[in-house]
Amino acid sequence: MAEKKKIILSADSTCDMPVELREKLDLHLFPLHVIIGDKQYTDDGIDITGQDIFRIYREKKLLPTTSAISVGEYVDYFKQFLDKGYEVIHINIGTGVSACHQNACIAASDLGGGIYPVNSKSLSAGSALIVLEAYDRIQEGKSAAQIQQELIPLTDNVRVSFVVDTLEFLRKGGRCSALEAFGANLLKLHPSIDLDNANGGAMTVGKKYRGSMEKVYVQFLKDKFALYKNIKRAVFFIAHAVFEDESYLPLIIKTAKELYDFDKIYDAPVSAVVNSHCGPNTYGLILMLE
Repeated sequence: MAEKKKIILSADSTCDMPVELREKLDLHLFPLHVIIGDKQYTDDGIDITGQDIFRIYREKKLLPTTSAISVGEYVDYFKQFLDKGYEVIHINIGTGVSACHQNACIAASDLGGGIYPVNSKSLSAGSALIVLEAYDRIQEGKSAAQIQQELIPLTDNVRVSFVVDTLEFLRKGGRCSALEAFGANLLKLHPSIDLDNANGGAMTVGKKYRGSMEKVYVQFLKDKFALYKNIKRAVFFIAHAVFEDESYLPLIIKTAKELYDFDKIYDAPVSAVVNSHCGPNTYGLILMLE
């Protein structure tokens, strides 16, 4: 009987996970690209951060755009593991917001086997929840092919919602219309955005909130927890863009603890790519349901 190959756990850099947890899982991240003006940067904090993005925006009024990982980049990335005798489970950002998964699948096919991409139908810490599920199965000794098949239906159970301070960054990335952004800014609204699992994580506009971001965060959390009674993982990722006020994070943690008895709460600042699309002060609620 052939010896079972060791498995590399991998994800796109948009999988927002605290460094200490990423290191514990031995998670490999492959970066997307951020474009500002005529310069291209590499995500995952390699040569740009969320703070850099908003500093450049304040100073030069340049809004960023992003680009997916190409087929060729995936081929080179995956091949380094195959050449060492590994198989790879790779968790992609959802197809509703990026071409990464399609490109990863083409690369996997070109390489002839051993690469198992999974469309998370999500982004940010939504992908991180799928990574945790993959890690558990690797520890159980399951094969990469079996793990891929078990993860696919679980992606329908992830719920990702976030509330934004401004729609300007989503508008630039083509995620909402100029009219929607203008109306929200004019009325000083802070819209919530929901990801639609049925459409690969495509974004839809939900409830619109008024008032200070402190009030918005609290009401947003109360509204969402009122919807979810069957939370599977008692793990809570506080996925957020750059906060312009240091009091926001403690407020969110306090409110979350009052609403649900989580086993573990992780602070998960989002990648440069996610910052590029959501803008400062964005906060996301990401849960997995039964």
